[in-house]
Amino acid sequence: MSQTRAGFAAIIGAPNAGKSTLTNRLVGAKVSIVTQKVQTTRFPVRGVALEGASQIVLVDTPGIFQPRRRLDRAMVRSAWGGAEDADAVVHLVDAVAEIAASKPGAKAADRRSAADVESIVEGLNKAGRQAILGLNKIDGMRRDDLLGLTQRLFDTGVYSEVFMISAATGAGVDDLKRRLAGLMPEGEWLYPEDQTADLPVRLLAAEVTREKLFLRVHEELPYAAAVETTAFEERKDGGVRIEQTIYVERESQRPIVLGKAGQTLKWIGQKSREELAGLLDRPVHLFLTVKVDERWQDRRQFYGDVGLEFDA
Repeated sequence: MSQTRAGFAAIIGAPNAGKSTLTNRLVGAKVSIVTQKVQTTRFPVRGVALEGASQIVLVDTPGIFQPRRRLDRAMVRSAWGGAEDADAVVHLVDAVAEIAASKPGAKAADRRSAADVESIVEGLNKAGRQAILGLNKIDGMRRDDLLGLTQRLFDTGVYSEVFMISAATGAGVDDLKRRLAGLMPEGEWLYPEDQTADLPVRLLAAEVTREKLFLRVHEELPYAAAVETTAFEERKDGGVRIEQTIYVERESQRPIVLGKAGQTLKWIGQKSREELAGLLDRPVHLFLTVKVDERWQDRRQFYGDVGLEFDA
């Protein structure tokens, strides 16, 4: 029987590089929310991937960017903390945005992404930490563009190797997974074979609802929203009753979440309930409330609940 291996692999990168999509692809199950908005991951989610005799505990970190608010600082601190403690680090780069940023007339979003990549390179350099470079979203890209980008980033000296992948389609991901498996230290598995994540169920429920919230109102609602599971009760019929509060910062944002005649909130609740019932494998009775709290980002309790440092 082959020697078992188990360890931690951190996936770091700029916002919207595809970290959550890659985590879900490596695990083979949904453990981290994915939306079209950046900064949907607010705290490290550990997904558990298996490859042969190796167990890879994936730390899907928040995007590393230039922080402005308390929540921003806590998220960036959390991301670097996940990288420091890991046995292997994958720096995932949005190859499309990185190449676009180097061309005349580049979009502001692409320039921000490139600046964040530069900041991460500096951070890795400062920490003396070698990382695996993962060039993501390579579908349909020109080979000479990819080779030029690879050379430019490799010349920084912070990468040990490179994998060109598409987290969305799975191209190249199996090769990366096998490499990570080989980098895990020998030892007993850290989680049962059938466990895909160590996210507490109350937090998982809140994350699922937050995903549906941003999927439905991604254009109207800025990142001034949070979801908190306020009650999680087992029922005698085998189901579970979940009560959640959606916090927004301004009164003008409340009608956006509610929608006309409450239809938007009803849709969010229905989609969240359906997914939670599948994840928990039992009936779910979900009740949502929308509250205005302009200072929810300054509540110490919120940071502790999601595993972030309030005083970052």
